[in-house]
Amino acid sequence: MPDLAGERVDYAGEQLLESAVPAEPYALFDRWLAAAFQAKTDGLLPEPTAMVVATSADGRPSARTVLLKEVGPTGFTFFTNYDSRKGAELAANARVALHFGWYPLQRQVRVEGTASHVPRAESEAYFAVRPRGSQLGAWASRQSSDVASREALNAAYADVEQRFAGADVPCPPHWGGIRVTPTLVEFWQGQASRMHDRLAYGLVDDAWILTRLAP
Repeated sequence: MPDLAGERVDYAGEQLLESAVPAEPYALFDRWLAAAFQAKTDGLLPEPTAMVVATSADGRPSARTVLLKEVGPTGFTFFTNYDSRKGAELAANARVALHFGWYPLQRQVRVEGTASHVPRAESEAYFAVRPRGSQLGAWASRQSSDVASREALNAAYADVEQRFAGADVPCPPHWGGIRVTPTLVEFWQGQASRMHDRLAYGLVDDAWILTRLAP
């Protein structure tokens, strides 16, 4: 067994200072996202858009990894099956948290906010540019439901493949985008001796207020 208690890394990232960050979080997020994509090019970070989505409908939190597909002044967007567990929980409780773990860069970003469905036309436009295999999978998989076996899942995919043979695959009515409108965005940069930099943008009366948090 590995020595879990003794496992540690002493971070040595660049400092994250109030004087060097923009007045709103999206510009800083774009900067860090670009660095994450550069880390992918350098072979350090395989999934720069991967983020954990945490939901809760009855006081029991659940989390899973999805891919960020759009970010801008209106929020952070990903796409999913609305009938999945995450979709059902977000329908019951729209409050959601996101987490980006860019560990090779010694960086993390936390987001707290409210989730909503994107307009149907936007979901259909994105679905149309997905690989055909992913389009078929969206119809074949009843996400989060019990499956009898891998063979049953493969059979469901084959049925859908036959159903849409020779035709475009339409966007399923139960599939679409979720946009998280943030009320808090925290940027974490690892520092030596666990004295990490944590800068949090909180939305107060439609204005972003920057606060430094103790590590």
